[in-house]
Parts: sequence; structure tokens; C-alpha cells
Amino acid sequence: MPELPEVETVKRGLAPAMEGAVITNAAVNRPDLRWPFPERMAERLTGARVNGLRRRSKYILADLDTEETLLIHLGMSGRMTVSGDPLGQFAHEHPQAEKHDHVVLDMDNGARITFNDPRRFGAMDLLETATAESNKLLAVLGPEPLGNDFHEDHLVAAFQGRNTPVKSALLDQGIIAGLGNIYVCEALFRAGISPRRKAGQIAAHRVAALVPIIREVLQDAIRAGGSSLKDFRQASGELGYFQHSFDAYGREGEPCRRAGCTGSIARITQSGRSTFYCVKCQR
Repeated sequence: MPELPEVETVKRGLAPAMEGAVITNAAVNRPDLRWPFPERMAERLTGARVNGLRRRSKYILADLDTEETLLIHLGMSGRMTVSGDPLGQFAHEHPQAEKHDHVVLDMDNGARITFNDPRRFGAMDLLETATAESNKLLAVLGPEPLGNDFHEDHLVAAFQGRNTPVKSALLDQGIIAGLGNIYVCEALFRAGISPRRKAGQIAAHRVAALVPIIREVLQDAIRAGGSSLKDFRQASGELGYFQHSFDAYGREGEPCRRAGCTGSIARITQSGRSTFYCVKCQR
């Protein structure tokens, strides 16, 4: 599933084609994805101007001049791609329609935004902009890891007394919004912390040091256009490249890259997910 860097990359790719533009035609080609589309979705989108795009955790939010916000979740295999962009950043020709093009938005600047999702785990909804943050999907989320509300004191307090493994704590969207399996593995590797450690038993100074490390990992991934392992594509259709920089994730049996360490990367299962780490230098 795309994590924060992938969603942020898609949002940034969509912005030049969508922000300030009017949706001249919205085509909704099926009644649902992960859950049913809202009533009259195509009608409510057609004619709306996109005032701006923003991201909250793994959701893209398009604020419209109709006082509604289009909420988008890419799910496991969802892609949002742009064609015909007048700024010349994407392919000029619109591709032929594909089987899993579930929502297509034609913009008044000539751009076309296509949401393609073969596995149909993605989602779209329309929320009232004024109360969007109180929606059940967004209200439970913790602070953004790249925002000012995510800081050392917050993480130290969130970990205090927690008996769950540190990896599980970092995946808790109520503690930090947007982190997933890949970037938690990478952050713990850089911090030298074992994913097996109980969150509440890690010294406060080590927990505090995780904050800049998490930010650094995410920023490195965004600069690389995210990670493409299976389905992820940027809005331009290009692959992300951060997977070539993984220190831990997916490197089972390979030598540890930390200078001076003679260990290798191991894989264990935690809460049904694969965890990758160096047994020797992550303590």
C-alpha cells in the first residue's frame, strides 16, 4: 500500500494539472471501490473548480469551490495519472481507456486525471470542506511526521508505558500519521533500534532521536519519487526510485550496510507483516 512519500509524490504531481482548474466532465464508471461512491458523485464533481490539493496521512484531499472536498485513497493498487497536461509535464496524448479506469476527470485546461485501480481497494468520497477534519477517517489520525506537531516530546509521551513492539507503535496512525511498513523499517535501521524492542522500554533520548530520523527517511523518499515495488506509479506514470536505496526493507540475507557491521538483514513477522532489520547492530 502506498505510504506517505508515495501519496505526497502523487499529490505534487497532480497539483499543476488540477489546482485552479475546473472539472468539465467527471466519469464514474462503477458504483463503488472499497466502499460505495457518494450519491451523484459525477454530477457533484462536474463544473467544480479545484481550489487546492493537500495531503492528510495517506489521503489526498481536493478542496472544491462547491464547499465539498474530494477524499482520495489509493488503496493497494490505485494510480492517479495525468495526461494531456498543458504545462508540458506529461504525455500530451490521452491514452486509450483501460479496463480498470474507474474515475476519469477532464479538466478545462486540457488535462485528464485517471484513477485506475485493478484490485479496487482504493476509495473516493465527498466531504463537507468545513467539517472534513472531523470525518471519522481523519479525526483519529495523529500528527503529520513532517509537521510541527510531531516533535520529540510528543513521541516520548506516546511511547511511555507502551508494551507493544516499537514497530507496532510507529505504525499506529493515532501516534504518527502516514507511516507504513517500509519507512518504519528504514527509520528503525537508521536509528539502530531493534523492531522487537518494547516501545515503553526504549530510553527517552533514543525515542527523541527517532523524530529527525523519521523526517529524514520520508524526505529522502519523497525526493526519490517514492518506492515502486509492485503497482505504484507517480502521476506522470513514472516509477519511484527510493527502493534502490533501502537499507533494510526487502534485503533479507544481504549484508548490513552500516559501516563496520558484519551482520546481515533478517526477516521476521510482526502482526502479520514482514519486518526487516539487522540482528547485530539494531538493539
